[in-house]
Amino acid sequence: MGVHDLAEYPWDAVVPYRERAAQHPEGLVDLSIGSPVDPTPEIIRRALADATDAHAYPQTVGTPALREAIVDWYARRRGVPDLTVANVMPTIGSKELVALLPTLLGLGEGDIVVFPRVAYPTYEVGARVAGATPVAEDDPAQWPEGARLIWINTPGNPDGRTWTVEELSVAVRRARELGAVLASDECYAELGWDGQWAEEPVPSVLDPRVTDGSRMNLLSVYSLSKQSNLAGYRAAFVAGCARIVGDLLTARKHLGLMPPAPVQQAMTAALGDDAHVAAQKELYRARRDLLRPALQAAGFRIDGSEAGLYLWATEGKDAWESMGRLADLGILAGPGPFYGADSGQHVRLSLTAPLERVAAGARRLRGASL
Repeated sequence: MGVHDLAEYPWDAVVPYRERAAQHPEGLVDLSIGSPVDPTPEIIRRALADATDAHAYPQTVGTPALREAIVDWYARRRGVPDLTVANVMPTIGSKELVALLPTLLGLGEGDIVVFPRVAYPTYEVGARVAGATPVAEDDPAQWPEGARLIWINTPGNPDGRTWTVEELSVAVRRARELGAVLASDECYAELGWDGQWAEEPVPSVLDPRVTDGSRMNLLSVYSLSKQSNLAGYRAAFVAGCARIVGDLLTARKHLGLMPPAPVQQAMTAALGDDAHVAAQKELYRARRDLLRPALQAAGFRIDGSEAGLYLWATEGKDAWESMGRLADLGILAGPGPFYGADSGQHVRLSLTAPLERVAAGARRLRGASL
């Protein structure tokens, strides 16, 4: 296995549905991709502009100010009070880390990488690029011997599955039994909506209630793309086991994986300001409050989705049939089959579209329910 075993980029299959939806007389409502559409906050843009005299090479490890900001953010927002700068490192967005982590850990033929059964495809891609064996499995009791890296995603993309402290603790114990690295992709953690996540923060795998006093072989991955509208900045970071972070740092220095200096200053500003994050969450909430009941009125069931940036919906039919029905309403969704073999009857709808477009989609869905 390796890079030559990768399938064609799956989103090419959506092009005909996009063309079909774009023919709607009132225009396309594109809910297919989770790419932010709202403005980058001024405090962050100003920090970036102030750092554009970036004549020297940036630091792979991150500036001291950025590393301290990441440490402070974990304490303030994630309930992780005991990190030091040796436990954290910026990355060039989170997707590159997800894709490269098996390779950077030295995994290869004979090693197993575990990831969720309903999942963002890059976990599997990263395993295949490294020549490792990808295995989709949610139940820690079923994680196989030979697993060297285990990915969990909480809140999940696309289904919004969110792990409780108790569930995370079980996952940590099982990973330790296997001697595996447990990496938790937590980039939607600020977006809790329903049930207990309406009242309490989404927990991190580094939460002291989870770790039992040791961060060994534990990693938390976070991105500022969604909470701060920084997808174009490629601004993310990894935190956890100091030994692994140190090994990743060494490899990334050799590979030249350096977040640009202006981006590092912008990240520092973003991590120090909670007000824009709260405001952005309310924008997503307004869209969600329009779209969710409209989907239900049109005959869709919403599964999971108690946190995160998406609604994971099914009408009990083949996903591509649902894609066609939505396209006839001028709505473009993401097809469930892109997210694993268990997702053949689901579609994913993103909250990253202007409110006016979401409202238009909601009106069409309610009209279709008559």
